[in-house]
Amino acid sequence: MLKALCLHIALIIFTAGYLLGQQPAFKGGQQAFNNFLKTKIIYPEYSRQNCISGTINVSFMVDKDGVVHDAKVQDGPGIDLDDEALRVIKLTSGQWVVPAGYNLKTNIVQPIRFDPDPARCGPASIRDMQSAIASYKAQQELENAVTNYYSNKYKGKADTTKEAIIINLKKQLGYDDDFINDVLSQAGEKFKQGDKEGACHDWNFIRNIGSDKADNFIKKYCAH
Repeated sequence: MLKALCLHIALIIFTAGYLLGQQPAFKGGQQAFNNFLKTKIIYPEYSRQNCISGTINVSFMVDKDGVVHDAKVQDGPGIDLDDEALRVIKLTSGQWVVPAGYNLKTNIVQPIRFDPDPARCGPASIRDMQSAIASYKAQQELENAVTNYYSNKYKGKADTTKEAIIINLKKQLGYDDDFINDVLSQAGEKFKQGDKEGACHDWNFIRNIGSDKADNFIKKYCAH
């Protein structure tokens, strides 16, 4: 999977009653934080292919040891960019220096800007991006039908007379070998980053669209 080629990052922390310099800071400072994001972010495939840009605001808290908790997307388009922004913020856990006296109940808000490759995408129109975002959300309903079917099939509860319909949905969604290999590659990159949760999510997704290509990884790394 390709990295974000033009990723603009700005750190904005909203707190009440605390002065600048009394906030949690990423170990190594702002430049270290920017470099961390540039090396960890995997530009989501759907947004990359459809030249979707956007700013995702992720809110989170840190404990006295700088461990991230209660991370959630505060504002985003509701597509794969949201998931990636949230994933990367979780990866910063334990890398925040928290000053004495800091109110641990304070929310930190981190905006992350995604911009696709300008050489390939050029100036994208708002209408085109809105259309692509709407298509993504519509596809989620079809995807849910596929994953629910296979999840039930593994439990012996699926209506197998509908499998031909599900196979057609998979073709419509583009869930072919190339797609599965892309997801496997993405999962492998997340695993190398130490993000086992993200990798297992991708491997289980592959299984839940009816492929056994990730079964060995699930058995080895994701079994509870």
